[in-house]
Amino acid sequence: MRLGALEAGGTKMVCSLGNENGDVLERESFPTTTPEETMPLLIGFFKDKGIEALGIGTFGPVDLKKESPSYGYITTTPKLAWQNHPLLPQLRDALGVPCEIDTDVNAAALAEYTWGAAKGLGSCLYVTVGTGIGGGLVIENNLVHGLLHPEFGHMLMRPIPEDIMPEGICPFHTGCLEGLACGPAIEKRWGVSAKELPRDHIAWSIEAGYLAQMCANAVVCLSPEKIILGGGVMAQEHLFPMIRKETGRLLGNYVQHEAVLQGMDGYIVPPGLGINSGVAGALLLARRAVAG
Repeated sequence: MRLGALEAGGTKMVCSLGNENGDVLERESFPTTTPEETMPLLIGFFKDKGIEALGIGTFGPVDLKKESPSYGYITTTPKLAWQNHPLLPQLRDALGVPCEIDTDVNAAALAEYTWGAAKGLGSCLYVTVGTGIGGGLVIENNLVHGLLHPEFGHMLMRPIPEDIMPEGICPFHTGCLEGLACGPAIEKRWGVSAKELPRDHIAWSIEAGYLAQMCANAVVCLSPEKIILGGGVMAQEHLFPMIRKETGRLLGNYVQHEAVLQGMDGYIVPPGLGINSGVAGALLLARRAVAG
């Protein structure tokens, strides 16, 4: 089965060809500028490739209600040029193939659930920590949507006393996870990019503290069988033991399960598919589109 996969990011659009087993055959990326400039490039990549369906994992917010007249539209994104853009309808009409769309993090969560770190489990939470922060949730092979879709990045945080910027940088909320712990927030707080900070800098204990609050909230609210943390900031692998330790402290032995009492090293983990979670997830969405 020849399938198309689009990872629609705020900085770049990654177009791939692959199959139903997650094998990637071809890949090309284009900058995310304006719909007028970028959409013809995406359509041109897929147009004559003979794909049977297209899966789209996109930045959001995005309308995922299939009965909605704006299904597949990007909605209130901070990227003003893309607000209310009909991403799925435009691609579907141009390519003439079935299309399935979801958030980029839901797509990654589906891939990790199917082929990655959560394979064989009943549920998982995938959170990406990079330019922004987002979370996707899979329960029994179902992607969680609800009113819209999960927005883990805008979970409100308890300020960490050592934080010199407890208000964060989110234009919508004071003190939300994304505004406090995304890559640009780290850079704004300390005046240098995260990559330039030494491992023993206080930045990392603050970062781990906020991400541990998110993990603890997820455990008590959602009870996922695996928490997977990906994205550029999580390339700082020394964060993982700090987050695990602080999550356990915050839970205070309340959740009596081996995974959080003794098995935290195998519970809060990096992506099993590495940087390929997004494209694998988009291919799975394409596979769902074929199945109808």
